Amino acid sequence: MGAKKWFSNLQNVEKRSYSSTCTIRGVLRPAFQQAYNDDLIRKNPFDFPVSDVVVNNTKKREAITEEQEKAFLEFVKNNHSYYRYFDGMYILFHTGLRISEFCGLTIDDIDFKNHTINVDKQLMKRNKKYYIQSTKTSSGTRLLPMTPDVEGCFKNIIANRPKLRKEPMIDGVTGFLCFDVYGNVAYALHWGKHFSYALGAYNRESDLYIKALSPHICRHTYCTRMAMKGMNPKTLQYLMGHSEVDLTLNVYTHVALDDAKEELSRMKLI
Repeated sequence: MGAKKWFSNLQNVEKRSYSSTCTIRGVLRPAFQQAYNDDLIRKNPFDFPVSDVVVNNTKKREAITEEQEKAFLEFVKNNHSYYRYFDGMYILFHTGLRISEFCGLTIDDIDFKNHTINVDKQLMKRNKKYYIQSTKTSSGTRLLPMTPDVEGCFKNIIANRPKLRKEPMIDGVTGFLCFDVYGNVAYALHWGKHFSYALGAYNRESDLYIKALSPHICRHTYCTRMAMKGMNPKTLQYLMGHSEVDLTLNVYTHVALDDAKEELSRMKLI
């Protein structure tokens, strides 16, 4: 079966998602490219855009507006129940980190001297068991620059880490940043609930309604915001840890009519 026919089969027969096929190609293409460079094969069978073969049927996740983001974070910061999650939520909104990457960060990953975040693993949990997994693709392993506000949030998190009798170790990794009330390392589900409960409280008090909010919507919002501000697509691809630039632009950006008008106005075309 040819590579293109196989990819079509992944979507139409095996019902794999568009993002899943992009990930698979992101792994296979560089491997076969190395074989081609070493004269082991005559051509790279995976050297084609995924969008030429499979349909991008991904449901776009709508980013929240900058006004909504500021209002929500201000609410969380000043709420007696949710203020403790402010720093983590702020970081997710302003780094584009996957929630599993954020939960996998350790003290040693935060370099205050060079102002960088080392992203090289994910914290996962399945069947009540924690485990460490490598980043989603090879592109997911990256160093992210820290802005001063994000750096301040990490300093707060580290300063407020609970004093544990025994530091948890997962697959040889220790020094995790966030924990639940029982002293267990916080993982994706914890943060999903924090956002859900905080959003419910926020919507009961605010006139600026937010339909949905989750760690992944924070990531989507960050990507969309950077794209709208004109960031170079390849730079944004690196920051997001995507293997393909079309994944960055086609799946994780949401541009509306008002955004288009603003951009044309900025370019003095309208």
